[in-house]
Amino acid sequence: MFLIDTCLESMTNVRISFASTNESMPDFNKLIEKYNKSVPRYTSYPTVPFWKDWENNLEWKDRFGKHLNSINLTEAGLSIYIHLPFCESLCTYCACNKRITTNHSVEDRYISAILKEWQLYKHLLHNVPVIQSIHLGGGTPTFFAPENLEKLINGILEGALVADDHAFSIEGHPNNTTEDHLQTLYNLGFRRISYGVQDNDPVVQKAINRIQPIENVKRATEAARRIGFTSVNFDLIYGLPFQTIEGMQETIRQTVELQPDRVAFYSYAHVPWKQKVQRLFDENDLPDAALKTKLYATGKRMFAEAGYTDIGMDHFSLPSDELYKARLYGRLHRNFMGYTDTNFAALIGLGVSAISDIGVAYAQNHKELESYYRSIEANEIPTTKGYFMDKTDLVFKQYILQTICKGHTDFVDDFRYFIDEYSLPLLKDMAADGLLELNDHSLTVTKLGFNFVRNICKAFDIKWLTDETSMVGFSKAV
Repeated sequence: MFLIDTCLESMTNVRISFASTNESMPDFNKLIEKYNKSVPRYTSYPTVPFWKDWENNLEWKDRFGKHLNSINLTEAGLSIYIHLPFCESLCTYCACNKRITTNHSVEDRYISAILKEWQLYKHLLHNVPVIQSIHLGGGTPTFFAPENLEKLINGILEGALVADDHAFSIEGHPNNTTEDHLQTLYNLGFRRISYGVQDNDPVVQKAINRIQPIENVKRATEAARRIGFTSVNFDLIYGLPFQTIEGMQETIRQTVELQPDRVAFYSYAHVPWKQKVQRLFDENDLPDAALKTKLYATGKRMFAEAGYTDIGMDHFSLPSDELYKARLYGRLHRNFMGYTDTNFAALIGLGVSAISDIGVAYAQNHKELESYYRSIEANEIPTTKGYFMDKTDLVFKQYILQTICKGHTDFVDDFRYFIDEYSLPLLKDMAADGLLELNDHSLTVTKLGFNFVRNICKAFDIKWLTDETSMVGFSKAV
């Protein structure tokens, strides 16, 4: 079938498990029709819509702080995500938390709030944290002036230790990422940058209100490499209005000419009930499921021909990149930023809407900037919702992570009754369709099945997604 990954077949010493597909499996187009349902992307389990309101629950916030305090961050290392929400213009496809403004005086207040929030977290820690990872996301992090990014990072690092093998990364806009940005970030220890490219077709760019000449992408990429960044990622999207096979081919051709180390090839999530700006699209201008599948197949084939490996859902990598090595040796992990090559005992999210993950619990900050500021000014950690996992949650979280990252999971005997009651009928059906191989103790995803890995993971979502109504609000799998 045309979506089967051919790169993995030539790899040696592969430590990831994949089964071969069933020769009698159904027609691929019929599988698309069958499995193109609303399902989560599984950057967490349980997914955010099922978390609990913490707004007025001091007991839960205190419990979260005690769990965080119990983690030895000197040994395990700490990951920090910082959400920088400001953008100068509105991209109409975007579902991220953002604030549109051309007033750059907002930078100072926001940085001060971030640093105060970090101090509140440091008071919860019983030892000096060793920072293993920092990621600046948005919004548009390069909205901020280089000197303000320097002030932010220096403030985070003050009173902390930095691991020798740290990984600092930032998301940049090719139109406004300057050499001053890149040099400042490099001097602070950043070696990874991700550029939001989306699509190079001018017709598509106009429709999504993101005019970005390929010359700007080339300039920003070459500048990052010249200064010393060792990993450059491009974000591309398929399923946008007015996309065509020919236009996608040109975008991919221009992309592989620039040789980004990684590519995230995301499916556009059309969720106008969540993001009102997406109502500006005429849905008749969006590719249907069949065309959207062909757009993805086109990109996947061209990336394979250019030497990229399909890492998993949405992600491609050159063999020289750490993401490829993590995939090869079973170290791949998935969190709120997608696939990563690192996994830490604790991820602390700073800034509006940012999410923290301490292994047994999640917490999310206020989504509204004004509410976030009010909490910080009241000397309160600005979490507004979260979730504490029980033993069953932790087992099924592990099933989902192993399936989505390694293509294989072993069932825990003590929890077998959950599999029998809910998951087994779904898994057997997918096995019959050639998506996985199943026995009494484990499952292994086939090459074909990795195109439907979100659906496979959904079979383990036994507490939350038990009927069609519970899936309302998630984007389609294709």
